[in-house]
Amino acid sequence: MTSDETTYKIAGGKVGVMLMHGLCGTPAEMRFVANSLARRGYTVHCPQLAGHGGSAHDVKHTTWHDWYASAEAALIEMRKTCDTVIVGGLSTGAILALMLAARRPRDVQGTVLFAPTLWLNGWLIPWRARLFNLVTSKWVANLIKFPDIEPHGIKDDRIRQFVRAALFSGDSTIAGTPVTPGGAVLEHRRLVNTMKKLLNSIEQPALIIHPREDDYADLNNAWYLQRKLRGMVDMCVLDDSYHIVTIDRQRHVVVDRTATFVGQVVEAQQEKAPKTAPLRPLARTSRVA
Repeated sequence: MTSDETTYKIAGGKVGVMLMHGLCGTPAEMRFVANSLARRGYTVHCPQLAGHGGSAHDVKHTTWHDWYASAEAALIEMRKTCDTVIVGGLSTGAILALMLAARRPRDVQGTVLFAPTLWLNGWLIPWRARLFNLVTSKWVANLIKFPDIEPHGIKDDRIRQFVRAALFSGDSTIAGTPVTPGGAVLEHRRLVNTMKKLLNSIEQPALIIHPREDDYADLNNAWYLQRKLRGMVDMCVLDDSYHIVTIDRQRHVVVDRTATFVGQVVEAQQEKAPKTAPLRPLARTSRVA
């Protein structure tokens, strides 16, 4: 296992799973799932997206193109050692996973989408936040802040207390920043708008895991993707989690469903692989003099 400022890696076999964190989050959001998958023998990478892991100032000066570039670089690196790669992520990370599947179909054999967020329309989001959709200027957007408020995407009280302490500890490498700049939210919108135009080209199988009580992204985000994606879609709706499903109460369900899906993708890839033609018995060969 290796860990540095930009990624969290666990070496394994030829099957790889790449997991990306959410907007203003960190790879720590993915560690529980990553470690659990690694124990099953998979190679797992959790890259840190560009501009993340530092201050809100760092994030506000990046674009979705920067986030995608860091995700693409991680995928290219993973393909050096893995024959099969399933790409996934939480929230914004899930959208980036879909972008990779659309733009690099030969390198991505499946996607795992945890609480994919196309629209910020969960029960926690106030109606006035919809007015932000009128903002199109990055400069104006960065004048607006979106604080991370209770319950912080976590339903479990004990885990929420830990996340809250990490958010306001001053160390953004643990739980990300307590405030999301409006510019980052605007870039997320631009990323989604670009990705939606590519949905009908994504044929890889997908697993969508979304909580019914998502405080940030309503369940209709998942249903939209289920209808639009061209490949097979396995849908799992959680009944006891909020937005950050990878660490909340049903994280074990997330791991089990993800591991099962990865196994199915691998099996399907093996069935597609060309079979070696059996050698003919020597007795059947003939030679013309």
